[in-house]
Amino acid sequence: MSTALPLIKALADETRLRLMHVLNRFELSVNELVAILEMGQSRVSRHLKILTGAGLLDSRRDGLWVFYSAPEEGPGREFIEALMPFIVTDPALQADADMAEKIIEERARKTKQFFNSIAEDWDQLNRDIIGSFDLPATIIDNMPRCKVALDLGCGTGSLMERMLEKSLSVIGVDGSPRMLELAKRRLVEETDRVSLRIGELEHLPLRDGEADFAVVNMVLHHLSHPGDALKEIRRVLRHGGRLVLADFDKHENEKMRSEYGDRWLGFDMTSLALKLSEAGFSLKSSRSFPVERGLSIHLIVAENSQP
Repeated sequence: MSTALPLIKALADETRLRLMHVLNRFELSVNELVAILEMGQSRVSRHLKILTGAGLLDSRRDGLWVFYSAPEEGPGREFIEALMPFIVTDPALQADADMAEKIIEERARKTKQFFNSIAEDWDQLNRDIIGSFDLPATIIDNMPRCKVALDLGCGTGSLMERMLEKSLSVIGVDGSPRMLELAKRRLVEETDRVSLRIGELEHLPLRDGEADFAVVNMVLHHLSHPGDALKEIRRVLRHGGRLVLADFDKHENEKMRSEYGDRWLGFDMTSLALKLSEAGFSLKSSRSFPVERGLSIHLIVAENSQP
C-alpha cells in the first residue's frame, strides 16, 4: 500500500495522465510539452515535478534544456506497464501523440535543413572545433582491413577517402542531400568502390550484416535517439564486426546547438558504454582527446557481439 498510493495519487489528474501517456512514447522538453498540452509552462512544470517525484517520469538535463520520459525500469515502469491496458486512447490522448509525432518530425526536418545550408562550410567548421588533432588518422589507425566499410553520417566524404585505403568498398550514409552531393564530387574517381546512400541512422538503407566495419564519427550528438541508432548499426554490421565511435564528452557549451546543430551536449563515457552494451556491442577500448573550445572527444572501439 505504501508503494502504490503515491503512484495512484500522482496519476489522479487528467493533465498528469496526458503527460504520462505521451512521455511513455517520447522524450520531450518542457517547451515541447507546453506546445502539446497548450498550457502555461509553470502549470506543466508543476505536474512534471509531481510525476517525477513519484518515480513515474525521469528527467535528463542537457545544458540549459531538460527532457522528460517514462522510466525504463523500476517500480514506476512496472506500474505504467500494468496501467496502460486500462487507458483507452481517446481523441485528446491521440491528439497529444499526433502532436508529439509532428514535433519529432520537425526536429528531423530542421536538422536536415541545417546541414543542407552549411554543407559547403562543414569541413572548415569541423576544423575550427577539432583544431590540430587528426581525428580521421586516429579512426583509420583503429580500422582493420576489410571488404565493406561503412561511414555513418559521412558528410562531405572526407573520411571516406581515407577509409578506401583499408577497404575494398565504402558505403556512406547521410540524411543531407547536399552533403551527399559534395561527397559525390570528392569521390568522383572512386565511383566503382563507393556507394552513397541517403537515409537516417535510426533506419539505415542497408541489409542485415552488410558491413564488416562501421564508423560513426561526431554524429550521435545530432540525433534524437542515439540508442536506437546504435541498435540499427549493430543490425547492419556482421557478427564480430568492428565499430569505431567518436563523439564529444559531456559539456556545457550551448553555442554548439546554434552553430553546429547539436541536439546533445556530448555524452559521458559511462552513458556511451551503457548505450553500446544495450545495443549489443562489447567495448574493446576507449580514449579521450582534448580539442578546441575546452571540449574533449571520446574515441571508442567496440565489436558486434551478437550473432
